[in-house]
Amino acid sequence: MRAMKIKHYPDDVSQNFLKLRNQLISATGKAIGDYNMIEEGDTVLVCMSGGKDSHAMLMILLALQERAPINFKLIAMNLDQKQPGFPADILPAYLEKLGVEYRIVEADTYSIVKEKIPEGKTTCSLCSRLRRGIIYTTAQQLGANKIALGHHRDDIVQTLFLNMFYGAKLKAMPPKLATNRGEFMVIRPLAYCAEKDIATYARGMQFPIIPCDLCGSQENLQRQKIKDMLNNWEREQPGRINNIFRAIGNVEPSHLADVDLYDFKHLSHAQADDEDPMFDHEKFASNDMALNIATQDEKRIEFARKSFPIAATTEE
Repeated sequence: MRAMKIKHYPDDVSQNFLKLRNQLISATGKAIGDYNMIEEGDTVLVCMSGGKDSHAMLMILLALQERAPINFKLIAMNLDQKQPGFPADILPAYLEKLGVEYRIVEADTYSIVKEKIPEGKTTCSLCSRLRRGIIYTTAQQLGANKIALGHHRDDIVQTLFLNMFYGAKLKAMPPKLATNRGEFMVIRPLAYCAEKDIATYARGMQFPIIPCDLCGSQENLQRQKIKDMLNNWEREQPGRINNIFRAIGNVEPSHLADVDLYDFKHLSHAQADDEDPMFDHEKFASNDMALNIATQDEKRIEFARKSFPIAATTEE
C-alpha cells in the first residue's frame, strides 16, 4: 500500500525552506499521533480544493507515508462544483504529473445553490451540506474510511470566534470527528500548523494554486474580518493565536457556564481539580500569607502586613 517514491520539493530550495518543511512534517505527524488520526490499513481520502492548504496537506502526508511505521493508502480527490471560472484542468494535470492516485468528482452544486438561495443571502450552509454528501459518497465508493481536510491551526481559531460572534456557541473545528453514522472519520492533519508557515512552504513548492474565493460567500467575508482581527492581535502580541489554539485543548468545564457540561446545580463542594487557587482558604490561613488579620469587631475587619525577617547576608 506504500506509494511510489515521489520528489517532494524543487532542487533549488534553501536550507531555511528545508527546515520549515521538516517543522511542518513534524507538527503534522504530532497531530496525527496525538489524535490517532491514521492507523494501519487506513484508506485516506485527501480532499483537494487546489488552495495552498490542501496542496501542503497532500505533500506532507505523502512524505509521512514514506517514513511511517504503518501502511496506509492515500487517494487525492478534487470536487469540481462547476463554479464559473473554475480552472478544471489544473489539478488533474498536476496530480497526474505527481504520480498519485486521484479522482476528479464533478457535481454541479453551484446551479443548485443559485436556484435555491435568494440573491444576497449566504450560500454556505446549503453548499456545505451538498459538498459534504458528495465527499461521503465518494469515500464510500472508494472504500476510504478516513477523510482528510486541509484546515490548519488558524482556521480552527477563526471558527471558534465565528461561532462565538455569530452563533453564541463555544465551538471550533476538532482535529478529529466521527461522521453522524460513524461510517467515516474526518481528520485535520494540519491542526498544529500555522497558516503563515503553510503559505511560505506553498510558495517554495510552487504549487499550482487555484483561487479559493470564487463563490464570494458571506461566510468568507465574515471569516476575513475575524482573520484580520486575529492577525492584528498577533502583531500586537506574537504568539496570541497559538495561545488561543492551546486554550481550545485546555478546557476547565467548572470555570465556564454550561449546565449540561458541568453540574453546577448540585455543586456543594469542589473536587480537587475544580478548586480555584484564588480562593484557597488553607493557603490563605497559612503562615505564607503576607497579610494577617490585625483587628476586628462587629463592624470591621482589618488586615495588616506581616513583618518579615530580613535575610542574613555575607556581604560587607
